[in-house]
Parts: sequence; structure tokens; C-alpha cells
Amino acid sequence: MAKVIRDGVLKNQLSDMNKVKTSSEKSVSTSSRTMSLLSQLEKINLGSVLGEADSARYVTSKILHLVQSQEKTRKEMTSKGSTGIEIILSTLENTKDPQTIVNILNILIEVVSVGGGRRASVLVTKGGTQILLQLLLTASKDTPPNEELMVLLHTLLAKVAPKDKKIGMKARINGALNVSLNLVKQNLQNHKLILPCLQVLRVYSTNSVNAVSLGKNGVVELLFKIIGPFSKKNTSLMKVALDTLAALLKSKTNARRAVDRGYVQVLLMIYVDWHRHDSRHRYMLIRKGVLQCIKSVTNIKLGRKAFIDANGMKILYNTSQECLAVRTLDPLVNTSSLIMRKCFPKNRLPLPTIKSAFHFQLPVIPASGPVAQLYNLPPDVDDVVDESDDNDDAETESEIETENDDEKDQQFKNDDIETDINKLKPRQELGRSIEDLNMYEQFFPELSENFQDCDLVSKEPKPFVPDANLSGPIVVPTAGEEHSAEPSQSRKEVALKESNPLLTEEYNRRPAFLELSKKGNIKDSGLHQQNDQRDLFPSCQEIVKGLDRISLQNSPKNDQYSSTGSGIKKESKTNLTTLSYGKPCEHISPCGSSLFEGSSVQLGKLCCAGVDSEEEDSRSNSSGEQVMLEVSDVSPVHDCDLYIEMVKTTKSIPEYSEVAYPDYFGHIPPPFEEPILERPYGVQRTKISQDIERLIHQNDIIDRVVYDLDNLSCVVPEEADVLKFNSKFESGNLRKVIQIRKNEYDLILNSDINSNHYHQWFYFEVSGMKTGIGYRFNIINCEKSNSQFNYGMQPLMYSVQEALNSRPCWTRVGTDICYYKNHFSRSSVAAGGQKGKSYYTITFTVIFQHKDDVCYFAYHYPYTYSTLKMHLQKLESLHNPQQIYFRQDVLCETLAGNSCPLVTITAMPESNYYEHICHFRNRPYIFLSARVHPGETNASWVMKGTLEYLLSNNPSAQSLRESYIFKIIPMLNPDGVINGNHRCSLSGEDLNRQWQNPNPDLHPTIYHAKGLLQYLAAIKRLPLVYCDYHGHSRKKNVFMYGCSIKETMWHTNVNAASCDLMEDPGYRALPKILSQTAPAFCMGSCSFVVEKSKESTARVVVWREIGVQKSYTMESTLCGCDQGKYKGLQIGTRELEEMGAKFCVGLLHLKRMTSPVEHNLPSSLLDIENELIESSCKVTSPTTYVLDEDEPRFLEEVDYSAESNDDQDIELADNVGDYEATNHEDGLSDSDSTRILLS
Repeated sequence: MAKVIRDGVLKNQLSDMNKVKTSSEKSVSTSSRTMSLLSQLEKINLGSVLGEADSARYVTSKILHLVQSQEKTRKEMTSKGSTGIEIILSTLENTKDPQTIVNILNILIEVVSVGGGRRASVLVTKGGTQILLQLLLTASKDTPPNEELMVLLHTLLAKVAPKDKKIGMKARINGALNVSLNLVKQNLQNHKLILPCLQVLRVYSTNSVNAVSLGKNGVVELLFKIIGPFSKKNTSLMKVALDTLAALLKSKTNARRAVDRGYVQVLLMIYVDWHRHDSRHRYMLIRKGVLQCIKSVTNIKLGRKAFIDANGMKILYNTSQECLAVRTLDPLVNTSSLIMRKCFPKNRLPLPTIKSAFHFQLPVIPASGPVAQLYNLPPDVDDVVDESDDNDDAETESEIETENDDEKDQQFKNDDIETDINKLKPRQELGRSIEDLNMYEQFFPELSENFQDCDLVSKEPKPFVPDANLSGPIVVPTAGEEHSAEPSQSRKEVALKESNPLLTEEYNRRPAFLELSKKGNIKDSGLHQQNDQRDLFPSCQEIVKGLDRISLQNSPKNDQYSSTGSGIKKESKTNLTTLSYGKPCEHISPCGSSLFEGSSVQLGKLCCAGVDSEEEDSRSNSSGEQVMLEVSDVSPVHDCDLYIEMVKTTKSIPEYSEVAYPDYFGHIPPPFEEPILERPYGVQRTKISQDIERLIHQNDIIDRVVYDLDNLSCVVPEEADVLKFNSKFESGNLRKVIQIRKNEYDLILNSDINSNHYHQWFYFEVSGMKTGIGYRFNIINCEKSNSQFNYGMQPLMYSVQEALNSRPCWTRVGTDICYYKNHFSRSSVAAGGQKGKSYYTITFTVIFQHKDDVCYFAYHYPYTYSTLKMHLQKLESLHNPQQIYFRQDVLCETLAGNSCPLVTITAMPESNYYEHICHFRNRPYIFLSARVHPGETNASWVMKGTLEYLLSNNPSAQSLRESYIFKIIPMLNPDGVINGNHRCSLSGEDLNRQWQNPNPDLHPTIYHAKGLLQYLAAIKRLPLVYCDYHGHSRKKNVFMYGCSIKETMWHTNVNAASCDLMEDPGYRALPKILSQTAPAFCMGSCSFVVEKSKESTARVVVWREIGVQKSYTMESTLCGCDQGKYKGLQIGTRELEEMGAKFCVGLLHLKRMTSPVEHNLPSSLLDIENELIESSCKVTSPTTYVLDEDEPRFLEEVDYSAESNDDQDIELADNVGDYEATNHEDGLSDSDSTRILLS
């Protein structure tokens, strides 16, 4: 009776609920119906409704119907602020009714099936995975388990678990791991059940501990019972089984188990079977799944050996070649390529040692560091390769749980940022006594010069009479009392009473700044004398004859050539006329390294079509007649013969005896634009495939050494079809060349002297080429993990034949260019202690325009030390001494005995009247430096633009000179530049990491450059701006790094400490000005963050220790621009020099903003300055990324380059370049693989 009453009450309650619902459905939306049902379900959970099970079953079925039919309901349940998921999960956790559980699982599956991963993440954040795992464990206790429930649970877990980073650990602790495994073992024929179970096991296996546990329980063997040869049945199960196996095999333990059981060969057989039968390419995902398994098992050394033994290289090479014709199969080709690259046996570089081929004995050996380690290595140690290179410990694999990835990423991002405000705050620390700093007074004579003997602009100057009673703003160094104010005889005069007429004439004829001269150069009378007016463009024959007579080498071995075809070849030493100079070289290096002993210079072999050798002989024997090379549009500061004079006093370690033609001829920018090269589709894959062919078809490889610095007896091949190489000239870098195929050469670069790495800069000569043939050059020992060569940058080539045809210019050349990791192994000695690192290859193909030409290739536009000396001497001779104060000093000598120039530029005082002298002496200083890194030649071209602008007759330049005194060190590392280093000086150290504590014996240029700045600080004459010019290899545009406490703190979690911090935003003014005036400059790439790893750089030390707020590094791209006027174009010397000039203009604007009343500027500048003044202080946002060294992480995506199993590059701390192209980039159709990590 009670039961009947209870049933009646329940029916009435449900009837009332239905009546209410029915009446409301007519007036409310679906949203309200969903909320009403959820509200009812919540009441049921609270136990306020009798017959909970039936009510819950009914309500959940209604919700399920709405969820299945309406997307709006699904969105609402997971929307922000909704409690729908909590109510559903609460019901699932508390109910015991099987049907209600099934309903809820179906509801959750529908909710998370669409909407990306966000809805699954909502479920995870509400504790859904823990509830599901507990339910799985409870359901597994039923005998037999409810199949429908198990399928639903695993289906839902497979969708949700990937969003829970701790799912593996939860499943293992909960015991759910074995539940899924046992279901698979017991139901191998029940494909409906084991499919979702395998999907869940795949997610569990991402946890390395779980993967090992599952492997011990026989999962690897179990999966090989599921996968097999080609079959159209159960392809979905096959795909999931392969994905699960690939995840399990990432564990070394499981990979070894697979190798021991011979599964590598089984996988290859399965792949070949599917490749052969899947002729319509419908099962590409299965084929790719097999490759992923092979990729995982070959992460270990045993797996790679098994792959090679099973003929895997040939199998994958052949199958991938067959897939090339079908674009949709690219994921298979790419993955096959990754596997083959990884399994390609690691080779040692074919060198006797990775140390430089040249040796320089240091005066002092550092107590610690890489240089000390280099000197302490036993002589019999093989530093090219060691046993660690093949050690399994070097292989990266996910054996470590990654449960806190976000925290680790944040920690990594901020790890290098200085967070201690006390360390960040600038503090003036001279570090040296005033007495010690007095030695630098001699470099500041402008602070005491009275100009009594100078012919100034003013016609009737009032004399300046020093008087102790006179008051005025004259600042004189305290250390100058014991020295005479008169310029010493040892230095160059800043002004002459009677200017040299020839120099005056040359000055008057000088073209406007940055315009190319249309006339030949007027040579200095001390160097040349022309007795007759020659044509501006002599015939090609005359040029060749003249050039050949500049060869003065006494040894005939390099001078004997035979005349063949269209090329001029030297027959014998007697055909050469010696060009003597009256004054011998005065400075010879202590190590006997003067560039030219005596006064002899040799230009390399020269080829030119149409010149007869007999004419050459007769012309050469003529009595002393000299042909002068006149090239149109050559810069007025380039003088071929003056360059030879400068070279003769340059001291090199290799004792160079040749001059490269590009440095002799000079360079003018080409008249055409050079766009950033569009990367051909699949070019890198093709190059890697050709590298793999070396192993498969070894008989096709020539493997002949054609150039070798380590073997002086290396014979240059005489065959007509073999290229000849040379780099024995200033700034040259090429150590060894090996001919691989008929038209393919491997090139090895020389390490920086006293170092065993830093291979990037190259500069070498090639001759003996034919036309119409594509020559491939592979530079195989680069070290950086990415390069702008992957993003449109081309190497530079200089053709002597083109120069003889009045086109002396470096041009961007090369096709099929890419930069990728190769199979040459770096020893741990070369990799800074890291194991298993590989070198990288720059590869490019060139088709030469002229047969038997002489061509030069370079990483960037070369700018040698001798070129700098020539430019400085020409600028000194060209300037107007009545207007310009120009002084050139020797700051110090380098380790090799070369002088480090120091240049002072400002305007001469209007007269020697007291007020004019006061104004002259009190101009603020601007301190500039460049070329601390030899391989960053673009910094020298920017500096050239700055120097030429400062010495031009431009009215703005005159205003600038009247505003500031410029102290400029145009080349901080002459030795590195001369000897072809990329990064270091002869000390084997990066000089831009020595500013904090420079050693006067090892780092003299840095020690004394810092001393100049310390001296200025001591006499209270801090520079307004310090800027160090650099080049950047992995970013586009020109930009600046500065120093800001506040912006540094913005990039950390220590925000509270910087809230009340007051900081003058003036450090942003100059970059902002440049962003609006210089087309190549990009404000968005600037950063003002101070990193711990940069505490010894010039920028940070000058800011922190010297106290210069506006202390910058200005970085110029090696590639080109992706914004502004030059967007899409590779950068050239014209743009670089323009940047140097624009930097000067920016300083003029900066002066106007800081003291608008004090200084009068030309009216033509006011309009643009007003615009700049309005916007100069509006930039307050922090920088957008954090830098990790002079070269921040490369943010662009590469097609595909590095191996996924390689350790992260500590130098870069990034693996951005380790990814294959995305589907969008290369048109890949495999939706399952938007990215594939390279192996």
C-alpha cells in the first residue's frame, strides 16, 4: 500500500513539473529551459526531490536531447560564469544509477566534441578528469564490466585528458592505468572497445614513467598484434595503435625492447607494404603513423644501428623519391627525411684539429675560461670528435615529466633578466684612479686648444688671452697643467694656415654627401702623379696590364700561369714590372707578421676576355709607364693606390701577401634593387636528399681536397673543370675545400684564432669556372642554429670581370639557398661542454656569367682594416680645415701591433675669441664605436656613413659639428678583422663581453676605450650619447638596444618594486627619432631590457658604471627589411651608409629637443622636428620580447631545419627553427600534422 502511495506522489510531482515546464516552454527560450533543467538536477543532487534516480534519469535525458540538437545549449553550459558543468559533474560523482551515468557521459562527450580545446579545458579545471578516473576504477570492479560504460568513459577521457598536464600521474596513482591496459588485453577482438582504450593509453604514455610501466606490462608486444600489413579493414584502429606505439617508443626502455625483438625491420616491412598497396593515397595517416614509430625508435643509438642494418636508409630514400610527385604526400617525404638525417652516421670534420689553422701566442694566458682550456689541452687530444658524440645520453627524449610547462616557460623567459633593482640602478664607478686616468688627457687636446696658429673662418678674430680672473664656462682637464696646449709634433695638425692647394681643389670638387661621383678620383700628389689626362674608362686591356704590374711577389710560384682561351695568364716572373715605393714599412710585427715584407704587394690572378698575351708581354716591358684604374661612380674616399700603401703596414698572423681585388677596386652599390629572395618550395628537403645520396651512392662521391690551409703541400688540381680557391688575403676565411661531385664543393671555415669555434664569416676567391653550370657550395661547419639565409638572404659575390667592365660592385647571388643541421658532429670541446651537437650547413648554388672569371664570395660586404685606414686618410685630406676640426690619434696598439684609430670631429671655433673658444670647449660629447665583432661588417659601412656625413659640407652636418664633439673608435677589433675572425680578437675572446673588467694585455682596445669614457666621467664631461654599432644575423631592419630599469622590471614578476620607480624616459627619444627619419629603422624591434648575460657588454657597462643614460647598441640587419621604404629588399651599402648619416641627423633633432633655445638650426629642419617633438614622449609601452644575447631568439618560422632529438642550443635557448613548415606555409594536406619536429 505504501509503495502505491509513494508511486502516486512521484507521478503527481513529475506531472506538476511537466505542467510547469510545458507552460513555460511557450514563453521562454531554450536557454531558460536548459537552466531550468540544470536547476532541477541541482535540487536532485541536494536530495530535495523524492525518487532521485528516476528524476535524475529523466532530467539528464532531457538535457542530453537539448545538447545533441542545439549548439547554443553546449555553448551555454561551458560559458563563463555558468555552473552547468559543476552540476553535471556533481551528479556524475554522486549518482549510482547506470542510465544517469550513461546520459551524463553522453552529455559531456557532446559538449567537448566541438569548440576546440577550450571546453575540454573547462571540464579539466572543474575537476572532471579526477571524477572520470574514479568512475573508471569503480566500473572496472563489475564482473563483467559494462561495455557501453567503458566505451563512453574512455571516449570522454581521450578527448579531455590531453588538456590535463597531470593526467598521467593521476591515472598511475589512481590505478586507472592498468584498467585500460587489461581491457585491451582481454578484448583484442572487440575493436569498438579497444579503440578508445588505446586512445587513452596514448595520452597516458606521454608521461615517461607510465610509458615504462606499460612497456613492462607487454603493451609494445600487444600493439604489434594489432598493427600489420596493408588491409582495408579496421584502419581507424590501426591508426590509433600506431599513434600509441609511437608515443610508447619515445621511452628509451621501450625503444630498446622493440629493437631487441626485431621490430625495426618489421616496421620497415609494414611501411613498404602500405606504400606499395596504397596507390590512391587514401591511407596516408597510417603510413605516416608507421614512420612516426620508426622515428621514435631511432632516437636511441641501437635503434639507428638497427635501422641502418635493415637497409632503412635505402628503403626510405626510394619510397620518398616516389612520393615527391604527389604534393599531398609531403608529410611522408618530410618525416622520411627527418629519420634519414637522424640515422645518417655522424661524421667528424675532415680536419686535424678544430683549433684555428693559425696560431698566435698570447702574452698572458687567462686563468680560466675557454681560452685557458684550449691552452691546457694535451697535445695528443683529438678535439674534433669524441666518444660523447654517439652517447645515448646526448639524445633528447621526453623521459622527464612536464607537468609545469607554463611555469618553466615563464621561468626560462625571465631567467636572464636582472631583477635586483640595486644592481640595475646606474652607479658611477671609475674603477681607476685619477692619476691613472690622466694618461688619456692627450686624447682631448680640444679641451685646451687655443687655436692661435690656425686660420679660422673669422677674418679679424679677437685674440684669446688666458686670464685667471676671467670667469666663464671653460672646462679644462685638471690633469693638463703640466702639458703644453700646443699640438705635439707627433700628431696630425688639425688645421693649417695655408691649405694645400691640391687638397683645397679636391675639397671643392668633392660631390655632395651620399651622391656618387661621376668623375675619376683626384689622387694625392704624394702617392700618384699623372702626366697626361687619360680617359676615364681605359680599355680592358690597359686595366689588366696596369693591374698585373702591381704584383710584386718575389716568389715565382704563384705568378706563373699559362694563357688559355679568353683568359690572361702570367707567363713568367720576367713579365712583371716592380712598382717600388721609396719608404719601407716602418712597423714589423714582433711575430714577423707584417702583411708585406719590404714593400711588395701581389694581386691575385686576373682573367679578362679578349686580351692577347703577346700584347701583355710587350706592354709589361715598357719603361715604367703606369696605367691607373679609373672606375665610374667610385666613392671619393676610395683610392686604389692609397689602399696598397695602407695594406703594407697592416700586420696579420698568416703573413698575407696578396690583396683581394674587391678591396683594391672598391665597391659601388649596384643601380638595381635586390629583393629578399623568395624561398623555393622544398629546396631544403632536396638538398638534404642529395646529402643522403652520399651515403647510399658512395661511389659517386669524388671526395678530393682542392684547398687546404693545414697542408701547405696541397696540390691545386690542374683539371679545367675543377674550381680553384683562395682566401690568403686580409679578412679572408676559408680553411679547406673538398670536391664532392663534379660541380659541388664542401667548404670548411677557419675558427677564430685562439678559439675552436665561431664559424660564420666567410670571404674567399674562386676561379676557373665555366658558364652555364650550376656550382653548389656547402659551408659545412657553421654553428648558429638558424640564419637569415633561411628567410631570403643571399651571399655576396664580386666579379673581377664585371669590375673591369666598370661595374665594381658586390651583388647578392645564389639560388637554392638554405641553412640546416648536417651530419658533421661537434665534439663537446667545440660545443662548450655540450654533447651530441651538430654543425650546420649554408648551401647555395651559383651560375657564373663569365668563363674563367675571378670571383669572390662573402658573408656580407667586406670592409677591411686597411680600407678603414684608407678611408680615414682620404677623409682627412678632403676635409676643409677652416670649418672642420678633424683629428686622428692612435688609441693603442693591438696584440698584433696594429694601431687602433681614434677620431675626433667637431666644428672649428668661429674665431680664437674668448667666447668662441668657450663655446667650442663646452660642446657635449658623443661617443661612437663599431666593429667589435669582425664578422659584422655592416657596422663598418654604417660607421662610414656617419664619418662621411660628419665631414661633409652639408649645412645640417655643420650644425651638428657645432653642437657636439664626436669621439669615434671606428674599429674596436682590428686584429679580428684582419685575420678573418667572426667574433673574437686574437685573445680568443668576445671583446664585447670584456667591458666590465678588461685586461690591458689581452683586451687593450676595450681597456683604453673604457679609459676614455672613465676620463670623461672624471672631468665631469659625460657623453650625451654612447652608441656601439653592430650587425645582426637573425633579424631584419635596423634597431637599438638600450637600458631601462623600469622596462626591465616590466618583464619580470617583480612588478610591485617598479611601480613607484621614477625614470627619465629620455632613453627612448633617439630610437623614436630614428624610427621616423631613417627608413631602415624599426622601433618595434628595439628593446631596453637589461639582462644578466649582458652585464659585461659596452652598452650596459657604459650605462651602469659610466652613467650614460643614452647608451645604446645599434644593430643593423645582414639581410634586409620587412617594413618601411625598403620592405622586401635586401640591405646594401647604400642603405647602411644612409643609416649612419640618419643617425647623425637624429642627433641633431635630439639636440633641438633638449635645448631648443640654445641652438639655432636651419629653418628647413624645423617642420620635421616639431613633429618629432610632439611624438617623442608618447612611447611608454614595454618592449615586446626579451633578448637572450646580442642576437635574440629568431622568431620567424623556418621550412624545416634542425633535429628534434638534439639538445637545446644554449647559445640561443630556442628551438624555433626545429620545426617543419606548417600546412599553411607549404600547402601540406595532412590535417593531423600541422607541425613535425625534425629529427
